[in-house]
Amino acid sequence: MDRAKNLRSEVALDEVDRRIVEELQLNGRITNAELADRVGIAASTCVARVRSLGSRGIITGFSARVDPAAMGMHLQVMVSVTIRSGARQRIQEFSDELQSLPEVMQLFFLGGVEDFIIHLAARDADHVREFVMDHLSVHPAVSSTRTSIVFAHHANPVRFEE
Repeated sequence: MDRAKNLRSEVALDEVDRRIVEELQLNGRITNAELADRVGIAASTCVARVRSLGSRGIITGFSARVDPAAMGMHLQVMVSVTIRSGARQRIQEFSDELQSLPEVMQLFFLGGVEDFIIHLAARDADHVREFVMDHLSVHPAVSSTRTSIVFAHHANPVRFEE
């Protein structure tokens, strides 16, 4: 909930920048030489462009995608959380607490009926129950929760309009 990021104005990207971003979303480990070849620019230009995309806040980092099941977390759930109307001042504290928990894969702060959606990785249903009981149900800011099991998850890269 970084206010500075939310206030940042849209950054203009040319076609080469768009293609670089698209290729890096598909494979963040691509070599600079191959990336430059795919987008049709010199390797030195490509390095400068990728650095520029980073310094302008378009590329915010690189990470590895890990299969939670391979790490013993065989169940993924989405937990919707509604904050008590009198506890709005505790939203940042609640968000910070959740982000520090190892089971939390993603945390979404929302406008609408629910205030948060937590993407949670768990060993099994008992682990989910323990998480909800230990971190949500007892939390003084939480009014209600609703848990949904994830059967499949598909992430698509950001695509640019032509």
